[in-house]
Amino acid sequence: MARRRSSPLQRCATAAACSEFIRLAGQAMGSPLASWPWASLGSYKARANNYIYLLYGPLVAKVAHAWRETGSLPLDSWCLHLLLLLALRSLTFQLWFSYANMLFFTRRRRVVKDGVDFRQIDAEWDWDNLVILQTLIAAMVANSPVFPGAAELRAWDPRGWALALLLHVTLSEPAFYWAHRALHRGPLFSQYHAKHHSSPVTQPLTAAFGTPLEALILTAAMAAPLAGAFAAGAGSVSLVYGHVLLFDYLRCMGYSNVEVISHKAFAAVPALRYLVYTPTYLSLHHREKDSNFCLFMPLYDALGGTINARSWELQKEVDQGMNDRVPDFVFLVHVVDVVSSMHVPFAFRSCSSLPFATRLVMLPFWPLAFAFMILQWFCSKTFTVSFYYLRGRLHQTWSVPRYGFQYFIPSAKKGINRQIELAILRADKMGVKVISLAALNKNEALNGGGTLFVSKHPNLRVRVVHGNTLTAAVILNEIPSNVKEVFLTGATSKLGRAIALYLCRKKIRVLMLTLSTERFLKIQREAPAEFQQYLVQVTKYQAAQSCKTWIVGKWLSLREQRWAPAGTHFHQFVVPPIIGFRRDCTYGKLAAMRLPKDVEGLGSCEYTMERGVVHACHAGGVVHCLEGWEHHEVGAIDVDRIDVVWKAALRHGLTPA
Repeated sequence: MARRRSSPLQRCATAAACSEFIRLAGQAMGSPLASWPWASLGSYKARANNYIYLLYGPLVAKVAHAWRETGSLPLDSWCLHLLLLLALRSLTFQLWFSYANMLFFTRRRRVVKDGVDFRQIDAEWDWDNLVILQTLIAAMVANSPVFPGAAELRAWDPRGWALALLLHVTLSEPAFYWAHRALHRGPLFSQYHAKHHSSPVTQPLTAAFGTPLEALILTAAMAAPLAGAFAAGAGSVSLVYGHVLLFDYLRCMGYSNVEVISHKAFAAVPALRYLVYTPTYLSLHHREKDSNFCLFMPLYDALGGTINARSWELQKEVDQGMNDRVPDFVFLVHVVDVVSSMHVPFAFRSCSSLPFATRLVMLPFWPLAFAFMILQWFCSKTFTVSFYYLRGRLHQTWSVPRYGFQYFIPSAKKGINRQIELAILRADKMGVKVISLAALNKNEALNGGGTLFVSKHPNLRVRVVHGNTLTAAVILNEIPSNVKEVFLTGATSKLGRAIALYLCRKKIRVLMLTLSTERFLKIQREAPAEFQQYLVQVTKYQAAQSCKTWIVGKWLSLREQRWAPAGTHFHQFVVPPIIGFRRDCTYGKLAAMRLPKDVEGLGSCEYTMERGVVHACHAGGVVHCLEGWEHHEVGAIDVDRIDVVWKAALRHGLTPA
């Protein structure tokens, strides 16, 4: 079939897009090709990076036009193949990223134990610049009159594969090696390569992160074997796909920070050490910067005398799990719902590094997330989600493979408690010091706020904590000192009881909304005799018509909120938070605290919390660990310890959010 030749206008549009891209990069602040055109846009950088995809307009338009003319996809069009290749390359990076951050698979084989923090995530936000630039350059080349059309090529030509391999080994590898070494010398490093090395922990996305000059060097290394094969008349469509995707695959593997090649393979075939690098090999270069410069083949480091002598010994140690360590603190969570299950570090980093919200990018993956929910229900156990370090202590978040709605299914109660119990016993066996139960994992109706497990296993070394003492403290310290009366819903719950008993001791009148006189009297009798008068039972919302301080522990509808006078502030400890229907009132957020400034490796947001902010019950567990307290914090809240825990939290640098 004859090739559809690009019109001069179409070729001009594609070439203009690529030329403008490179021209702007060359004119960006600093040295030529040292930064991307939108690098100086600050907070608008991510948005601008999304708009860069509009440069693909000419390619999409050409494919759409050909599809309209022929009624079928133009498989003979390079524009279509380049768009498909763009999607496959993005998928390659994403799959490697997901695998590398699935701590339940990879935790024991991580090369660098540190976590990826928000600073690195923001710096690498536009990692896809490399892929964008390479696609535009390829489009310009493919639309030139001298380049053969896809219809004129074979699907497969073994001669091209052999020639590309030969050119990669003899041309791309040595050329990249010497170019890379040059980038580590003098001003070239500070101007063009320091940005790439600024990422302390390599990730698959780090492989594409760098300056325009680095991108062009990688483009040349990737393109040279293809150019040679096509010039020799041995090019094929499969060679383009195979070579480019294999190139990306090896780059992502090296930067994954997870050892994927067994040390036994190198012991069995020593020559293999010089044919393919490993994540450990690359990580040594990234951190020490004076060795291991190769693209994929350590042979050239050996020939150049720049191979790091510790590469294979360290690779063996990492592969055997010797880099793993026991966490000091574990926060045991559960999944909220299907959509929020995608708000994890191993899914979309651009989503998990921001407070949870339903984003359009997540919706197409809803069926996949739903399938995972079904799978977890039948064959899954508690798994590690994320981690960070605080003052030398490793803090991890584990998740029970259960979703919020399942906690309200009576028949699921036993199975959920079993999952929580196994997690506690696993933590105890490992040597974890504190495990804090989150959200419904400490539900009173489920396990008495953790009492069930402590009673069943009296010899636990790990301390089980519900963290609600600090939750109560956060809520109480939000209340202005001049308040004399509050209206409390959820008044007989664990938190409601503690809040009521604490406030009455401050001579604050507490209107406790409850229909159960028996439960009210039980709480009232716990208060010292001289303060019992400050606890008042009410059975209707109308009783709070003149009270401007509402403490909400039970969901409120619009009708119920209407009883609050204008200017009311709603403090909350209800999950999920109430909807702010009243514009003449203010609404507090769920109790939370900001972690100390010296937290390290924190790169994901805890559900809807802002960066660096965690739920108060999480913070309560952190304080328990930092203080080294030996008691369990389960069951009813000890009112006498509310101020003790609050002061300890502030002393350790946690601050109200």
